[in-house]
Amino acid sequence: MSQYELSVSAKTRYLPEQSDPERRQYAFAYTLTIRNTGQVPAQLIARHWIITDSDAKAQEVKGLGVIGQQPLLQPGEQFEYTSWAIIATPVGTMRGEYFCVAEDGERFEAPVAEFTLQMPRTLH
Repeated sequence: MSQYELSVSAKTRYLPEQSDPERRQYAFAYTLTIRNTGQVPAQLIARHWIITDSDAKAQEVKGLGVIGQQPLLQPGEQFEYTSWAIIATPVGTMRGEYFCVAEDGERFEAPVAEFTLQMPRTLH
């Protein structure tokens, strides 16, 4: 186990009430659970996302914190939040990383493995 490590899991859902398929707008919520699996306290400072639709059109999103917060996680603690994205196709993906600073000043990145955004009942 690394001293500096966050693990991230994702759950997604389609938001039909926020979507407009005639205008090629498909909205998705995603809930991410971030757990400090390292050995030192660490603070999530910023995020970077690549959101890609099935036409290979990518959006890049960078910003401080998540949902207006920069959570400090002790070893074993977790933080969960829900946000959303809109893409132009019924299927797409998200991947990225969190930029973190450990309590001892060490900077590190926590990768977020690619996960799928998919409208129900679509073939993929």
